[in-house]
Amino acid sequence: MKKTRKITATLTMAIMIAGGTAVAKDAHKIVIDGSTTVGPIAKAFAEYYMAKHPEVNITVSESGSGNGAKGIINEACDIGAMSRPMKSSEIEAAKGAGVLPVEHIVAMDGIAVVVHNSNPVADLSVAQIKDIYTGKIANWKELGGPDLPIVAISRDTNSGTYETFESLVMKREKIAGKTEYVGSNGAIRQRVLSTPGAIGYVGLAFREGVKPVKVNGMEATPETVVAKTYPIARPLYMYTAGRPRPETPLSEFIDLANTPDGKKIIEDTGFVPLK
Repeated sequence: MKKTRKITATLTMAIMIAGGTAVAKDAHKIVIDGSTTVGPIAKAFAEYYMAKHPEVNITVSESGSGNGAKGIINEACDIGAMSRPMKSSEIEAAKGAGVLPVEHIVAMDGIAVVVHNSNPVADLSVAQIKDIYTGKIANWKELGGPDLPIVAISRDTNSGTYETFESLVMKREKIAGKTEYVGSNGAIRQRVLSTPGAIGYVGLAFREGVKPVKVNGMEATPETVVAKTYPIARPLYMYTAGRPRPETPLSEFIDLANTPDGKKIIEDTGFVPLK
């Protein structure tokens, strides 16, 4: 994954909503907060855009999809980066605050199920993964692997990746109490990398150094995500408070995902660009 310059800031900027159009108070500043999955795309876009427009300052923070939604509702950020769609409750809260959230799909992603490289298990069904996370399957020998307790790692519940996993794999069934929760895709990757009995789930861009297993016989690849044959796939989002006014930095930034350069950046960060 392309290493990008990490940009952090606590700069607060409000957005004025006029007739459903988002206009930054300071057109030369864009504040982004939200998903750690979408973060690499947002940071790479920010580097690209600021290189071409040095008069524009863009800050990117990664505090989870839930906080991306809150940032739009509370007008604390210009773009809420999210790895899940806004919930109906969040949309209603935004409307109650006088904000009209507008959804922009920027890329596609598959959630890869990963294990330690020494684990010989190479293929799991969605049902088996669910049984692991509910605690019904507790040892790898039950799945043809070594006699080794399974260490299940999950994203924290504020994560859009967690909510997608909960919806597509757990089917709203409760995750077992012994499951470990971590705050980012990178943290899951590191825990699996160092723990022979571990299993976790991460976005496509976070598979380096760990072993992805097939799910229902399908590998998590850009091709299977596009073909919708990989069973745990999802869009990635950026939300704005209103539709960005044309020919503003905010509008141009959002539209990057649809440009050839933007699609190349998305590929370089390990995700799947839009067709």
